[in-house]
Amino acid sequence: MKLRDLFLLPAGLWFVVFVLLPLIIVGIVSFATRGTYGGIEWSWTIANYVRAFSPTYLGIFAESFRLALITTGICLVLGVMVSWSMATSSTRLRQLYLMAIVLPFLTNLVIRIYAIRLFVGADGPLQAGLTLLGIPFDAFALTQNKWLVLYGMVTTYLPFMVLPLYGAFEKFDFSLVEAAQDLGADVWKILFTVILPNLKKALWAGSLLVFIPSLGEYVIPDLLGGAKNMLYGNLITEQFLKARDWPFGAALSVLMMVLLLVLALVFRMWEARRARD
Repeated sequence: MKLRDLFLLPAGLWFVVFVLLPLIIVGIVSFATRGTYGGIEWSWTIANYVRAFSPTYLGIFAESFRLALITTGICLVLGVMVSWSMATSSTRLRQLYLMAIVLPFLTNLVIRIYAIRLFVGADGPLQAGLTLLGIPFDAFALTQNKWLVLYGMVTTYLPFMVLPLYGAFEKFDFSLVEAAQDLGADVWKILFTVILPNLKKALWAGSLLVFIPSLGEYVIPDLLGGAKNMLYGNLITEQFLKARDWPFGAALSVLMMVLLLVLALVFRMWEARRARD
């Protein structure tokens, strides 16, 4: 055995034990039956998958998919603007921008989401400001709504878009922009015909990094959306923790993993085709 293979052995073992094996167990459980009082009965069925395609659950999935797409779209627009500004700013400002992007990762996600709740909550500065200005508002609707969930998703996942784009912008040849300007191109034409075509790989990578966790997110919708905003991640969590219907929760998880795997394969195939061209 080569020395390189020996070094890869712990990583391979870790992948098999903590990633592959749990996925296989989830796949097996998804074909089992829920026990009368919860738990698992080992009688095989595809009823969990049939149930997952019922209109109720398809509606929840469609809402989660829509929210993940919107989150990815907003992060894409903001990510291009922020990373472009970072790449073209001075070294000192660039370091400040990077710190501002990276620092939130040093704080736990739940703490960050609770900070948003405190800001819009009953004793928070937002409601205090609206009261001071005499603007009427619904305190409950203000603290738990879809817009707040979207805000939480964008602020949480924006760095996943900015960092790959910033890396691509750092390698970008800005003399192409100067040449386009000399030829009379405006900002939008430069953006869509010069810059974005050269950032395709980073755009795809950033979009996947934002879309995949957004689709399965459950903490942010739970804390900022309340019970009115059921998303796919919350549905899976409830099946395991509250409904104790592990087989159905496993079937939902498998379906989501298959979808994400298909998306990753499409990206991989596109990347391979682009490399061949």
